[in-house]
Amino acid sequence: MNNHVPSEARTLSSVSPTTMTAHKPATPEREPVLLSYWFIVLRRKFVIIPIVVAALAIGLVITLLTTPRFTATARIEISKTRTDLARIGETDQDGDKLSDLTFYQTQYGLLRARSLAERVARSLRLVDDRAFYDAFGLKRGTDSEVSGRAQPLTQPQREAELSKVVNVLLGNQAVSPVRDSSLVDVRFVSADPSVAAKVSNAWVQQFIQANMDQRFAATADARTFLERRLGQVRGRLEDSERNLVNYTASQQIVSLSSSVSADGKTRSERTLTGDELETFNRALSEAIADRIAAESRLGRGEAATTVGQQSGGRSTSVAALRQRRAEVAADYARMMVQFAPDYPPAAALKSQVDSLDRAIAGETSRISNNVAAEYQEASAREQRLRQAVDQLKQQLNVQQRRGIQANIYQRDVDTNRELYNSLLQRNKEIGVAGVGTNNVMIVDPAKIPQAPSSPNLILNMLVALMLGGIIAGATAFALEQIDETIKNPGDIARIINEPMLGAIPNNDKDSLLTLLDDPKSSTAEAYFSTLTSLRFATNHGIPRSLVVTSTRAAEGKSTSAAALARSIGRTGRSVVLIDGDMRSPSLHSFFNTDHERGLSDFLAGERDIETLLRPTDWSNVQLMTSGPRPPNTAELLSDTNMRDLISTLMTRFDHIVVDGPPLLGLADAPLISEVVEGVVFVVSASGPSTRLIRNALDRLHAANAHIFGIILTKFRIETSQYSYGYGYESTYGKDER
Repeated sequence: MNNHVPSEARTLSSVSPTTMTAHKPATPEREPVLLSYWFIVLRRKFVIIPIVVAALAIGLVITLLTTPRFTATARIEISKTRTDLARIGETDQDGDKLSDLTFYQTQYGLLRARSLAERVARSLRLVDDRAFYDAFGLKRGTDSEVSGRAQPLTQPQREAELSKVVNVLLGNQAVSPVRDSSLVDVRFVSADPSVAAKVSNAWVQQFIQANMDQRFAATADARTFLERRLGQVRGRLEDSERNLVNYTASQQIVSLSSSVSADGKTRSERTLTGDELETFNRALSEAIADRIAAESRLGRGEAATTVGQQSGGRSTSVAALRQRRAEVAADYARMMVQFAPDYPPAAALKSQVDSLDRAIAGETSRISNNVAAEYQEASAREQRLRQAVDQLKQQLNVQQRRGIQANIYQRDVDTNRELYNSLLQRNKEIGVAGVGTNNVMIVDPAKIPQAPSSPNLILNMLVALMLGGIIAGATAFALEQIDETIKNPGDIARIINEPMLGAIPNNDKDSLLTLLDDPKSSTAEAYFSTLTSLRFATNHGIPRSLVVTSTRAAEGKSTSAAALARSIGRTGRSVVLIDGDMRSPSLHSFFNTDHERGLSDFLAGERDIETLLRPTDWSNVQLMTSGPRPPNTAELLSDTNMRDLISTLMTRFDHIVVDGPPLLGLADAPLISEVVEGVVFVVSASGPSTRLIRNALDRLHAANAHIFGIILTKFRIETSQYSYGYGYESTYGKDER
């Protein structure tokens, strides 16, 4: 133990002022925005100044080398007029649909049209104008000087030169509407002031001439179109009338009565076939009723009396015969009481009864035959009427179809006649209206400019200064913002505003366990220096319980937790190292053991701590692994079992170091921070961005966790201007050995 005391004393001298005072940090005041920008300018002045100077130099050179150019302006007035000469009735409403904005935008587009530039080039004969070529530094590649005279251009060569001239005209012409008016300024820029004025004036004159030509062409085209359409519509009208007459004659369609509706459509009244169909349909209904009544009587087999009554007395009443028979039969019965059947009066009565029976049977048979005959007659009448109704229906359908076709022909005739009358009326209107007046007028013709419009030295230098400042500022801010990671310990207090406990140098040559086993190694010294800083984090020295966490995985939090436990053990105090990262445990691999039993068992209800603790090769250090991975880590930590574990272990050990899980995306670390004294936050150099680090620290602050400070791991001393004292420490250690 005594061997390490000098080392601890030495590390005290290596702690930076920032580290020593960070345990009582005052919340830094936020710098004003302008002051922050000024500091950025000061830090990046060796980048900003050359960019601005280079921009000014480029602007000056461009201004001095640019040929002076002159701008000639001609002002015209464009009035909004309607040119719907070929409009028929109300079918073409383009003039009404165009708003003022659309109309003027169309005119501005016509002023910038390539066809107008070609008219200007041809009217001024610019292909043969040497002054125009010299003003724009053009050369006619097809010219050849022979004996001081230019050879004439062929037609393909002239077209090529015309295209070149038109491109120059379009590139140097501009249209500028005067705000809130119908005035338009047409500008042309050239190195020759006379060329600029000549082209500008020719431009507006050709625009007016093109407008007039378009109106004349539109009028001629409209008259030709209308005359051609009149001939076509007249022919269709004659054909439709002829078709209507031929069809009505061939189908023998004669309209007895018709009416015309308010919209001019013709409708036919009732026809004879329809009336006959209605009459026969009523007769058919009556015949069906008679047939059903006769069928009902025939089916029931009515008594002869009833039948005789229903027949209207046309036959002998069966009821009277039956009454007579009953009387004779009664006389016969009385006689049979006294005499034998062969008694002559009795035999006569018997003969009379038999005769009445035959008469009754004959009358009944005759009446039944009459009922059947009536049914047959009613059925036959129904069939005849049904056939007549079906025939009338067919005739009516044929008549209706013929009437529909006739109506189609009639509508075709009406439509063609209406269209023909409209075209004829519009043709007369065009002949009377003529072309109308022009809607473009020259207000101010272009004059030869007396002073160049460009280049403007002062304006160009101001633009160069502005562009240089923008580029320089963007470059400076890009350099400031492009790297958001922590590079050296000084960034901790400046950017994150948290206490700095220590910086752990990166070592890619030796293993971590080898470095920790060597008390004089730079890594062991750095962690012992961090432990020394932790002595000042509380008023009772090194915190009794703490959790080591980080923003994300692979930042060195497990290594830092083990190293802090090792450093505390070297001071002679007992310490228990708990692997609190139950989702991704790693401490068991440091000690070549397993994690079959550990923290998760205690949180699940196991209370025998002795079976959960494991001895290590490090003095005064015992280990509690994470145990089996539970399915509900956050739920186990949110219970009171974790607080009970810390309370129990504090009665047996001087210090408790918990290797917690990373913060982002997990709720485990804030839950553990509630039951320990504070948090040691590990940040990897050139690791996560400061935004992620702030988010992680905000989660700890939201959980009311006490943050002792930050350990910067994987710190490369050789690539940083902030040495943090380790150069002296390493040298001193070597000399001592």
